[in-house]
Amino acid sequence: MFVDQVSIVCKGGDGGAGCCSFRREAHVPRGGPDGGDGGHGGHVIIVADENVGSLIHLLGIKYWNAEPGFPGLGTLKTGKGGEDLIIRVPPGTILRDAIRGHVLRDLTENGEEVIVAKGGEGGQGNTRFVSATNKAPRETGPGETGEKREIVLELKVIADVGLIGKPNAGKSTLLSRLSRATPEIANYPFTTKYPNLGMVRVGLERQFVLADIPGLIEGAHAGVGLGHEFLKHVERTKVLVHLIEPNPDDQTDPVENYLQIREELRLYDEGLAERPELVVISKGELADAEAAAELLQERIGKEVLQISAVTGKGLPILLQKTVQMLDAANHQDWI
Repeated sequence: MFVDQVSIVCKGGDGGAGCCSFRREAHVPRGGPDGGDGGHGGHVIIVADENVGSLIHLLGIKYWNAEPGFPGLGTLKTGKGGEDLIIRVPPGTILRDAIRGHVLRDLTENGEEVIVAKGGEGGQGNTRFVSATNKAPRETGPGETGEKREIVLELKVIADVGLIGKPNAGKSTLLSRLSRATPEIANYPFTTKYPNLGMVRVGLERQFVLADIPGLIEGAHAGVGLGHEFLKHVERTKVLVHLIEPNPDDQTDPVENYLQIREELRLYDEGLAERPELVVISKGELADAEAAAELLQERIGKEVLQISAVTGKGLPILLQKTVQMLDAANHQDWI
């Protein structure tokens, strides 16, 4: 099961109370104060971990509380600090304040972390309250209450290349052919309910992350067919590979299908419509694939590749052009 959005409540640990204590020593009023401070409460820290692939482990657990600090002790001993609570999430997770709605942090790199709820400071022991007029104070400070915050975690898959297209365009089959990913594949719409990732190796040294983005339909930009849940995963990709079925089962026109998906991208985010794109006719083993590719290329004025994930036709050229386009995109980012 893949989960890409959850809401949780995080609370830092309360600080420990200060200690009221007096040492037993001659010539010191009441033995002299020696109460230590309380320990600080633990923080709630969210860390990006590349070994975590989803937010499913957070599902069903609403409240996440860090350990409180321990009370102070006599002989000026500070109480033990509370342990931090570490919550691990996949890279690509955006943290938002559920009340104000602003972004707290976008964790894109492995190992990035952010404190979302600070622990409270420990209270002061009675030693802190000694004064010229009060040599033996009995006053202590309570520990501070830990910070509490409700946050929304939203995962946007980080991939170099995104496979887009209507349902049944052959995205999952292509992903399984180019990588070791094993997405569910069947001949009916919306087989893919969530993005699948695979590592594609090109030669001995090159590799890139390929994401199969669930099928987009008309109205996706407005949320139709879980459109927002699908489209948000396209946002982080650097290159798009747009697959078009040459002879769809629903008898729709391949050219219109291409234009429709392009319009959905534009309506959702103008930047997506400008993202580098490879246009590909899939299922090249079919008799009408070549004619569909020629017609599409004529209509849109772009190069259209033909591939078959079943026979392997056109896959080397697709990989070569994908790497070239990815290198150009990376160079542009560097500049």
